[in-house]
Amino acid sequence: MDGIVYKVANLDWQKQLGFTAKAPRWAIAYKFPSQEATTQIEAIDIQVGRTGAITPVARLTPVFVGGVTVSNATLHNRNEIQRLNIRVGDFVIVRRAGDVIPEIVSVIQSKRPDNTVEYTFPEQCPVCDSRIVYQGEEIIARCSGGLFCHAQKVRSIIHFVSRKAMDIEGMGEKLVEQLVSEGLINTVADLYRLDVETLSRLEGKAEKSAGNLIKAIDISRTTTLARFVYALGIPQVGETTAEILAETFVDLDCLMDANEEQLVEVPDIGPIVSRDITAFFDQPHNQEVIQDLRKLGINWPREDPVSEMPGEFPVSKEFNPFRNKTVVLTGTLSIPRDQAKSMLKQAGAKVTGSVSKRTDYVITGEQAGSKAEKAKSLEVPLLDEAQFLKMLGEQEITTQ
Repeated sequence: MDGIVYKVANLDWQKQLGFTAKAPRWAIAYKFPSQEATTQIEAIDIQVGRTGAITPVARLTPVFVGGVTVSNATLHNRNEIQRLNIRVGDFVIVRRAGDVIPEIVSVIQSKRPDNTVEYTFPEQCPVCDSRIVYQGEEIIARCSGGLFCHAQKVRSIIHFVSRKAMDIEGMGEKLVEQLVSEGLINTVADLYRLDVETLSRLEGKAEKSAGNLIKAIDISRTTTLARFVYALGIPQVGETTAEILAETFVDLDCLMDANEEQLVEVPDIGPIVSRDITAFFDQPHNQEVIQDLRKLGINWPREDPVSEMPGEFPVSKEFNPFRNKTVVLTGTLSIPRDQAKSMLKQAGAKVTGSVSKRTDYVITGEQAGSKAEKAKSLEVPLLDEAQFLKMLGEQEITTQ
């Protein structure tokens, strides 16, 4: 038990209070104060993430906090180290933020040893020795080594083969690390040059399992543009953003040629994300890898935005008011939310998660919250479910 929830018990009052976009107004949760403990910093190490992000991590003398033994705590960035004035050898107070993530609360200045020195943030990547560069008012530090940095290379390939990306079954983290360390793959494109003979020579890989893996690699050659864009590991481009980009540009070459001004006009794409996307596609090495992948057979069917999808309700092609419109769904509908999204996408709409001045319609269900209010303030047209279905010519749809 880590907290308590207070609720308004009167059901009529609950209806009057209603909901925000994320939570009921008639209930509120309180967490009990996190347990704290004192320990000492033994070292500060630097970790390099998949996108080159540099994260300092404090190695602690193991201490029992909130039911677990804590030996590491993230220090986030250079500014956090300076803010806390942390030094190796310091005695610190630690807790588990939200009873989950270990964090350092403060330094116990009165217990600081005499021989401690101020921590100097490294200028070179500890993995590949490339220069560390800074973004966002010099807060976010990144290794400039790109795919040449071993740490980024391994993590980029692991991300590329993951289930939500290219979904290569059987290609786990340990196997990726083994393939990279033995020099069998240098980029994600090299995955598609592997053969049964090469894989079966690896320790722990029989010929049958090697054959199954090659089949999985071959199956992954046919994918979707959204999955491929997500698999590339572009900084700040997750699944949803990849889907929006794929739906907007349809063609990969058009996306790669898009400039920041064009990208920022896309729903849910801001100036920072657009800058990261253009920077990624501007790098010659990334362009080479993408072209290499396409030559090796990576492909995706060009999807007709108004084509009917099997198993879904048909959408009228004669009268299609949602074609090329940006739509937001909010509140509870009588049909599943995923089904409503699918119907809109079939009609050629772009479904996004937030309301902006570029939104064309907001479709509201019961207990619609802040998105509906924002739509009103921006004078974006609101449609209830009946109006939405009528515009699609789907009045006779019944919930299964």
